[in-house]
Amino acid sequence: MKYRLLTLLSFIIPALSFAQESTSEKIDAVFSSYTGWFVRAIFYEIPFSEQFKIPWVLIVLIGGALYFTFYFKLINFTGFGTAIRVVRGKYEDIEKHGVDHLYGDVAKEHDLPDTLRDESAHGEVSHFQALTAALSATVGLGNIAGVAVALSIGGPGATFWMILAGLLGMASKFAECTLGVKYRDVGKDGTVYGGPMYYLTKGLKEKKAGGLGKVLAVLFAIFVIGGSFGGGNMFQANQAAAQFVELFGMQGDNAGMYFGVGMAVLVAIVIIGGIKRIASVTEKVVPFMAGIYVLAALIILGANFSSIDDAFGLIFEGAFSGLGIAGGLIGVMIQGVRRGAFSNEAGVGSAAIAHSAVRTKYPASEGIVALLEPFVDTVVICTMTALVIIITNYESGFLEYGTAITEGVEITATAFDSVIPHFSIVLTIAVILFAFSTMISWSYYGMQGWMYLFGKSRTSDLTYKILFLFFVIVGASISLGSVIDFSDAMIFAMVVPNIIGVLILTPVVKKELNKYMNAINKKHDALEDGAEDLAEKM
Repeated sequence: MKYRLLTLLSFIIPALSFAQESTSEKIDAVFSSYTGWFVRAIFYEIPFSEQFKIPWVLIVLIGGALYFTFYFKLINFTGFGTAIRVVRGKYEDIEKHGVDHLYGDVAKEHDLPDTLRDESAHGEVSHFQALTAALSATVGLGNIAGVAVALSIGGPGATFWMILAGLLGMASKFAECTLGVKYRDVGKDGTVYGGPMYYLTKGLKEKKAGGLGKVLAVLFAIFVIGGSFGGGNMFQANQAAAQFVELFGMQGDNAGMYFGVGMAVLVAIVIIGGIKRIASVTEKVVPFMAGIYVLAALIILGANFSSIDDAFGLIFEGAFSGLGIAGGLIGVMIQGVRRGAFSNEAGVGSAAIAHSAVRTKYPASEGIVALLEPFVDTVVICTMTALVIIITNYESGFLEYGTAITEGVEITATAFDSVIPHFSIVLTIAVILFAFSTMISWSYYGMQGWMYLFGKSRTSDLTYKILFLFFVIVGASISLGSVIDFSDAMIFAMVVPNIIGVLILTPVVKKELNKYMNAINKKHDALEDGAEDLAEKM
């Protein structure tokens, strides 16, 4: 399959080179005229007053997150420690074999966890690999450029609401990713097919709403395919190509296209291996690039340690005043919540696809791991970006709060360069790596939707991957403003069928959570009893 994909790329290159200049404006115009209504519908702002307007999709996202937070008794906070222990593999034994088999009354003394074969835990990747695969799709340009855009409009106060959106989003991720594992399909060869398509179909059928579930699943599959080609592919390729061309001062109309070809080849090498290959790459790339970025931010914050409290003072003051900022208090709130919710994609349902492939017998175990994702993406990385910009902006004044900007990467690069000279070069490399990891993860998301609609066959698999690689080159080659607007709208259209399904299935999630926590408690009790017996014998 690798050679087929690479051979096809050699035919795509000349075609794009020939049509590059004339195609860009035509595609943009066609998409704008035929899909503008869809974009406007998804991002329509409900006017509560002349200045108080909130996008309805944001209300659904945050409303759902609030409901899940209280329904699951603040799982965002109470489950954090458990999530860390699960990622570290502390409960891997019961997830592979079941707590009753290992620590139940019928367990035999010689059946030690280390001597048992993993015979029944389905899945293809570990908890850590599933987490990094999902993170690779969310950690990226939103953390680097999106934060700067939010600050330009909403000022420092937007950071507070961004953090709040991240904390609330943890509950949404928990619920949807638990369902992703609960209702996944496992093929004869062990390949896992999961995500909202499957829990909408199977879960709602159990609730005597099979017809509704089928409709919602089809809609979600269509939206995730569109989102994978656009926001998860072309936009990433376009931004990475722009940064690459600028970094090396490349000239010529075909510079972006050649970058796109190189990126497509790298993406092809990874995605032909499926989720296992994707996970093996993301578990290395995501910690590496996020680590460098966070380390640089920490260096800047350390060098300006005395200014951190002032920065937080501006954040809290701006969060509730909004004085002099576009839109006032409501504008600050909307910008922060919007950036936080859109950055971590909690409630969108995309992450449930990646987390579905985990190896475990307890669906809630992966839901608990997934709640770490919005925390890392929004609460940690986005907040660090905001602090760096706010602190360095004190003296430099490169950002005027209340005046919207369109390109956020340059602002963030300026902030980092002011303390670490030429860090913008490293930031450019980070942008390219972020874009690459986002593309390979979204290729998996889109392929799962494609397989759901068109069947699980080699032909279906190959067709999707060819189309995906084609759009990598297209995205890097030409300007696609309206196409990107449309694809972004499709990503957030995923919210509607997903949130409806998760709300209906919250009792199932709660049941799975209780089941997993009981298993953990049973293990702890068994180990404590064993320790007491050993102490008595001694």
